[in-house]
Amino acid sequence: MSTFMAKKGEVERKWYILDAAGKPLGRVAAQAAVLLRGKHKPTFTPHVDCGDHVIIINCGKAVLTGSKLTQKKWQRHTGYIGHLKETRYDTLMATKPTKAMELAVKGMIPSNSIGRDALLRLRLFEGAEHIHAAQKPEVWDK
Repeated sequence: MSTFMAKKGEVERKWYILDAAGKPLGRVAAQAAVLLRGKHKPTFTPHVDCGDHVIIINCGKAVLTGSKLTQKKWQRHTGYIGHLKETRYDTLMATKPTKAMELAVKGMIPSNSIGRDALLRLRLFEGAEHIHAAQKPEVWDK
């Protein structure tokens, strides 16, 4: 019996909604990464982009457990000498909670062309409202 290999043209994509309200940031990001890669499907093929579209709502209400809120930092470099910028996660969650969720999901998908395409299918919203009702997304709560 031969192994099934999905082809790029025969991938069917669905839309899923994840609610991050009251849930740990990393748990929601891990579930989103699985859906974006398509690893929940029985037809998963590692070298083919077979993931689904993911909408994450209530990013502002996601929680960080323990003392991560004050100890964890987001570091970025501007490109100039000595310009390493640090932002604590309590500030990041207060000002840009969608950026915090995006960074968490981005760290959980591969750093190649499949991962870059998967990130384009991620939609993040700070509140409970989203603009993708026409796509008829399903609520993912597994």
